[in-house]
Amino acid sequence: MAKYKSGRVTLPTDRDMDEKILEIRELWGADAVRNSDGTSLGEDIMHSFQKVYATYLTTRADLIWGKLHPEELSQIYLMTPHTTARTETLEIRLLDGYYEEEVQINKIEDPVRFWEVMDRTTGDVVAPERWRWDFVKGTVTIKAEKWHVYTVTFLAFQIWDAVCMYNHLTNNWGSRPHDLPYDVYNPRTREHVLQYLKDWLHDNPRPDVVRFTTFFYQFSLIYDDLKREKIVDWFGYSGSVNPRLLEDFEKEYGYRLRPEDIVRQGSHNSSFCVPAKQFLDYMDFVQRFVTKLARQCVDLVHAAGREAMMFFGDHWIGAEPYGKYWGEIGLDAIAGSVGDGVTCRMIADVPDVKYREGRFLPYFFPDTFYPGGDPTAEANANWLAARRSICRKPLDRIGYGGYLGLASRFPDFINRVAEICDEFREIYDKIGGTKPYAPKFKVAILNCWGKTRRWQTTMVAHAKTYKQNYPYIGIVEALCGMPFDVDFISFDEVRANGVPCDVRVILNYGMAGTSWSGGENWLDQKIVSALREFTHSGGGFIGIGEPCALLHQGRFFQLADILGVDRELGFTLIYTKYTEQFRGEHFIIDDPGRDFDFGGGSDDVYAINDNTRNLVVENGCVRIAANSFGAGRSVYISGLPYNARNVRLLLRSIYWAGGIEGELKKSWFSENIYTECNAYPDSGWYCVLNNSCEAQTTKVYKGDGTSVNVNLEPMEIKWFVI
Repeated sequence: MAKYKSGRVTLPTDRDMDEKILEIRELWGADAVRNSDGTSLGEDIMHSFQKVYATYLTTRADLIWGKLHPEELSQIYLMTPHTTARTETLEIRLLDGYYEEEVQINKIEDPVRFWEVMDRTTGDVVAPERWRWDFVKGTVTIKAEKWHVYTVTFLAFQIWDAVCMYNHLTNNWGSRPHDLPYDVYNPRTREHVLQYLKDWLHDNPRPDVVRFTTFFYQFSLIYDDLKREKIVDWFGYSGSVNPRLLEDFEKEYGYRLRPEDIVRQGSHNSSFCVPAKQFLDYMDFVQRFVTKLARQCVDLVHAAGREAMMFFGDHWIGAEPYGKYWGEIGLDAIAGSVGDGVTCRMIADVPDVKYREGRFLPYFFPDTFYPGGDPTAEANANWLAARRSICRKPLDRIGYGGYLGLASRFPDFINRVAEICDEFREIYDKIGGTKPYAPKFKVAILNCWGKTRRWQTTMVAHAKTYKQNYPYIGIVEALCGMPFDVDFISFDEVRANGVPCDVRVILNYGMAGTSWSGGENWLDQKIVSALREFTHSGGGFIGIGEPCALLHQGRFFQLADILGVDRELGFTLIYTKYTEQFRGEHFIIDDPGRDFDFGGGSDDVYAINDNTRNLVVENGCVRIAANSFGAGRSVYISGLPYNARNVRLLLRSIYWAGGIEGELKKSWFSENIYTECNAYPDSGWYCVLNNSCEAQTTKVYKGDGTSVNVNLEPMEIKWFVI
């Protein structure tokens, strides 16, 4: 492939390889260079690029400060495992199961004021006079009720920065120093952090971009005593607690946060929990503090004539790119790790910055770049996923992370990345800042978080997939590259204002009781009435897995009347269920091959009336159903992992639920499920993507209703003039 110009690519560096860096710069067309954790940029290299990024660590850059002020290190609320009392005296060792090189019990603050012992059998707080804390042994002894279960929630200092620790363990750094994370909520540390940044800017005049990694509070990343990940929550706020912060919160809000408000029975308020008012108040308080201090850091960078960039990862808690205070920080740019298409879109959609950069996988770490490894295969998979998203909403820049010395040992990989860089630049230039074609309505995802978790639904740890979210995380992965304008709305928005007028199809999905499905919001008559009115008036409703799910008044799916199906929980087995499969043709499944993967999905779903069309039935369980409700339509799917066939299934479901199935072949549509088409009317181009590693042939239907046959090489993208 011929080189398509140059630029828009950031190159990571490494030690003692200046000549190789310059060689790869030419091959990739890189115009910017960045250092990695533990490396620095030489003068010759810095002067060889148009832009130089410097990674800046606000709360772990000064190892001496952390050592001199251990009482000002970052803190976290930890909870002991549920422990059964076999006698009337129960002793619990607080750090059992935790990695003691990472966390250390806070022995400074008053345990009675800042800790909490819970009887998990009754849900009651154990009175302080019924337990005692042993300073030396690190234990709490409880005067217990025999055969009850107990936990202790306690404050701990973080004595090894979680990101430094991850890099240390992954790269086998041996005896290199452990970075100590300090907490900027402490006034003395806050002043030091600002002064340290001023001094650093003065002493480092060359970097054009200060890339904050990130600001002040690390998401929840806790290891166990075997050095394995124990708690990983990319949205976790547990590591932002501080006794002074908790006291200031009480002064402002008029009530005191309990440790239980943070750990929430051990869930640590993961984003899967329907957020309680106390936790939302806490998030808001932390976000306002972080925003104010982050703005001071950005102002210092701007005063020094540099650009300020934030890495969307690591210490991003409180600096939420879709939070209501984000724009007040005043950043110039954002960068983030691209794990798949949806994480790419999550970065590309961030508002209030001048440019957005994606760091593609694989990281240049030894877990991928080892003798016999195949980083090229991972790069191809990552690019194919990200490219779908980029063709809908381009990033402004791309790059890679890690240590270039590792990657340089794999010449096939280096050459493949050169092709990816060229392809990215061509996509960016041909789109030319214009909007791609989409039908003139929005598809909305309804959950408890709405816009706050835009493109982040059912995520646990960035792009990682777990068995339980496998049927759901593929939904946004499919949508991020589809020809629709996608919005995210919350139950609070619907409760206050109804369904937005520009929304034509609503998706609700997830496990019952979670924030994504909705939990007790489905008991609110305003919610269910608004959605019934929306659908009855001609809207579309798509439920996947356990949508609108909460057992109430004889129904599990609270919008079963719309969906035409419900789930059997055992209480209505006395009713005969008729789940015969619909034998006629239907638009939703009108593609060759029907070997759908529902990812396990939701079992025991049945039709509640004879009008429901059971499009796919497995072992007596409805997997796909279509129903009409007044002038509107609904689709039920039991689960939707990401794959080519399911992307097409969701596309057809949206067109049918929206009542515009007749327009599919009058829009920009590629018939082969392994291919997709995107059109850019204002720039005069359209492209056809081969999302597979095999050659494909497809018929492409253009916006005027005509069609053309297109042959594609493996992973190829072809451009045509409209």
